Amino acid sequence: MNVALSNNKSDSVVIKKNKKSFLSDVKQNFYLYLLVLPGILYFAIFKYLPMVGIIVAFQDFNTMKGLFKSEFVGLKNFVYFFTSKDWLVVTWNTVFLNILFLFTGLFFSILIAIVLSEISSKYFKKVTQSLVILPNFISWTLVSMFVFALLSTDIGFINSVLKAFGFIQEGQEISFYSNPDLWVGILVVLKIWKGAGFGSVIYLAAIAGIDQEIYEAAKIDGATRMQCITKITLPQLRTTVVLLTLFGIGDIFQGDLGMIYAIVGDNPNLYHTTDVIDTYVFRMLRQMNDISMSSAIGLYQSLVGLVIVFVTNRLAKKYDSDSAIF
Repeated sequence: MNVALSNNKSDSVVIKKNKKSFLSDVKQNFYLYLLVLPGILYFAIFKYLPMVGIIVAFQDFNTMKGLFKSEFVGLKNFVYFFTSKDWLVVTWNTVFLNILFLFTGLFFSILIAIVLSEISSKYFKKVTQSLVILPNFISWTLVSMFVFALLSTDIGFINSVLKAFGFIQEGQEISFYSNPDLWVGILVVLKIWKGAGFGSVIYLAAIAGIDQEIYEAAKIDGATRMQCITKITLPQLRTTVVLLTLFGIGDIFQGDLGMIYAIVGDNPNLYHTTDVIDTYVFRMLRQMNDISMSSAIGLYQSLVGLVIVFVTNRLAKKYDSDSAIF
């Protein structure tokens, strides 16, 4: 009995100390906590508070009855989705395209960062860096207009050039918007063009943080520029690469709705290779007005993404603990 009381007292003392230390830390670093507050509020309001809406995935949601009075139907919405022929197609397209986006973007971001870091002229380096980052600030809607101008069957730039040089004749134009097999490559190229330059900023910062004395010592020992890149720069970037890859894998079940819908739209000819979970949910919500079904698919998307993050993080932690997220 006395032992139990002493344990309870010690626990209460620890709790009081933790509270006191936390409050004193807040008081001591008040402005730093104030700086973090907008981020905390953002995640609380836009990420955690909407989780209450998960209940819609298990309801036959009725806007008149509201969130807590709609009929509960259990897993009916999930059964409907997983018994359809579409779920395998949209899941495969989402994962496949995101894997291509992730690793091609990673490769070209690192390549751009290394090339920029090797440029000696500061003026030329700043101009080049600005040019490669610029596409990130162009909206996908505007990009889709450029894509249509390039790929259109009748007035497209590519078909016009091919006809001008005699590679194709009139009536033999490439019909890009009816050939789904071409669009995996097109979407990957567009993603690289728009995002790789902006993604290189993080790697440029990581390269700038590498001790320059290491490069000087390597050059004294006779190392070439390529050897400095492969033996010093790339190994030093490993932790950053693994960490950003983990973040990317966390979104591997999140299709880029803004990109794909802006460029492809509601073109059924291209659904076979371009229809991802997000575009499927968006189309279902517009055409069927089924909020419950859309919520069920979104929950499936989030849960699988969460599992993938935990598994990948566990593997990263096993082989390189410094590269893990948590």
